[in-house]
Amino acid sequence: MSQDKIFSPFFASVFLTLLVWVYMYIRRISFIISRKISSQDLTVSNTLAQISPPYVSNPSDNLKNLFEIPVIFYALVLYLFITKQVDAVYVNAAWVFVAFRVLHSAVHCTFNLMLLRFYLYLFATLAVWFIAIRAALVHFSA
Repeated sequence: MSQDKIFSPFFASVFLTLLVWVYMYIRRISFIISRKISSQDLTVSNTLAQISPPYVSNPSDNLKNLFEIPVIFYALVLYLFITKQVDAVYVNAAWVFVAFRVLHSAVHCTFNLMLLRFYLYLFATLAVWFIAIRAALVHFSA
């Protein structure tokens, strides 16, 4: 298998982050304009977070979340590529991670059903831990 196949889910995850970032700003700017909030009112620390309804704060929370477990995913992808270990199992697990992260972000940024969001996060994260444990086993057995 071509080693660079691992970069398709890698970039899909990067572009998910970009999409959530754009969506967050659309929600924030619309809220600020509709409420006629002045820039002076936003200078106090966390003012926007305190007054924002869920439809404004959830995309922001999701963006923060995209810099947690996905950072481990990115590091693992680079490790697998550099060590030339990319195979179909890793690529499929990476796509599982991305698919569940997309679904997690869609739920988190919209109707935010907590239990559904939890399971989507769980399955995505299990895919990353699978990649990490498999790579570690290969590394330590060498």
